Amino acid sequence: MAKECTVSRYILQRLKQAGVDHLFGVPGDYVLDFLDEVLASPVRWVGTCNELNAGYAADGYARLKGLGGAVVTFGVGGLSILNAVAGAFAEQVPLIVVSGAPPARRREAGARVHHLVDTYQLQLDVFRKITAAAVQLTDPETAPAEIDRVLAACLARKLPGYVELPADMAGKPCRPPSPDWRPVAPVSDSAQLAAAVAETAARFDRAEHPLALVGMELARQRLGPDALRLVETVEIPFAAMLSSKSLLPEFHPQFVGIYQGGWSRETVRRQVEEADCLLALGTWMTDLDTGLFSAHFDEPRTIFADSGRVRIGEKTFANVQLGDFVRALVSALRPRSYLESHPAQPRQPRTPFVAKPACGLAAPRLYECLDGFLDDQMVLLAEPGDAFCAAPDFLIEEAENFIVQTYYASIGYCTPAALGVALARPDKRPVVLTGDGALQMTAQEISTLIRRRCPAIVVVVNNDGYLVERELHADGAYNDLQMWHYARLPGVFDPAGDFAVGARATTEEELVAALDRARREKDKFHLIEAWLPNRDCSAGLRQLGEAFRRQQK
Repeated sequence: MAKECTVSRYILQRLKQAGVDHLFGVPGDYVLDFLDEVLASPVRWVGTCNELNAGYAADGYARLKGLGGAVVTFGVGGLSILNAVAGAFAEQVPLIVVSGAPPARRREAGARVHHLVDTYQLQLDVFRKITAAAVQLTDPETAPAEIDRVLAACLARKLPGYVELPADMAGKPCRPPSPDWRPVAPVSDSAQLAAAVAETAARFDRAEHPLALVGMELARQRLGPDALRLVETVEIPFAAMLSSKSLLPEFHPQFVGIYQGGWSRETVRRQVEEADCLLALGTWMTDLDTGLFSAHFDEPRTIFADSGRVRIGEKTFANVQLGDFVRALVSALRPRSYLESHPAQPRQPRTPFVAKPACGLAAPRLYECLDGFLDDQMVLLAEPGDAFCAAPDFLIEEAENFIVQTYYASIGYCTPAALGVALARPDKRPVVLTGDGALQMTAQEISTLIRRRCPAIVVVVNNDGYLVERELHADGAYNDLQMWHYARLPGVFDPAGDFAVGARATTEEELVAALDRARREKDKFHLIEAWLPNRDCSAGLRQLGEAFRRQQK
């Protein structure tokens, strides 16, 4: 006999229908009844060490699965996860937060219950600012429609959603969810779409050196396959930005490189900025994607398609969805050979890294070695800081094998995000490139990676403090950290020593040996502490520091 549907079961069935197989979070008394239902459902519960990390894990999960989910309790839990949800909102990552809340009778009486900050509405009001939709469930009759509304807005707008579940609502009976539910996708205005495509085709046909610049919105809307079909069918070269790195495979013969304004390789910069028809698809002109606003586009020759509109010169075509526009261009644009207008040098095969005997580790060699270590069965997560400054030079062969938070840039994101990646793509191995400062923010989630038997690889660049801040500004004691012996952390979190391995690399030979062991032992967690005692950094971080200091002056 089928179980009676309740509000909790309705939420879980809808999340499962939307592709959520795991929920991350921390228990609390206001959400325990809901968690009992989670344990009885097909959705797997993944307890994390704190709510912030749960949000980061749900974010990493959503980037590869299309939707993530986190569960917290009221007040202390809801406000703890807030930073992660803000990052997902800034970077257009769809995830659902389910927060327990005090029962209605307490709310109606105005009782001063634990975890309350001010009013019972405060948490809901805060989340309304950083979600596509938010709701406090107060009536089992209307709860299904409200849950559907929040989930549909989250998926359609690629933004977080928030569902507040009072403790006495969790077990209330409600109507069951329809088995064939699908969120309604935004629809383009057909006349505006046709006009935008016609104008683009006319400009493209007159061009001699066209190029496509693929951006972050393509990744968030999961339009990588459509974008690949476009560039291959029309046969035009394409470049990516740091935030959209690995949206399309980087071994592709039409790939020009990563564009970051004046920070780009000269061949990449010239081809993007001198294109006589630049298709800028889903690009965001953020500071780090444009080399601190050093990008120079000839706007009359640039077609911008993003955020539900297409802008061509002085013309704006409203209500044109990015996916519809990309798909329509496939048949509308005249194919041509990209070989005639492809000045960039083709990617050369990687030269095997050979360690120099008894040579101390330096940042450029560390990143060169790691680049050669990566393969198409790994997903690289590059932490804000030196890691994501070095990342443009890494060759990520396959699509969707790179994750970075370039816009919100919250340090500490990558280690818990790797937990989400590992569970979203169990066939892939997360490789986290993080700094010592970032790891100290969220190191607890190494414990969960080990508990869930996720064979991640975490490379900790130990350069003695907040090196990115030292490069951006004159150094001060505020950039100092307590020195940890990072290589011993696996032993702390895995006292049995049967799954987690730690190693410290102070020389090139030790680094190669540690990575070789990690490659051989595919079923274990590895943490490699890359020791840089001279506070060495990548050329990218030095470039960022110099540009930042010039702007400040």
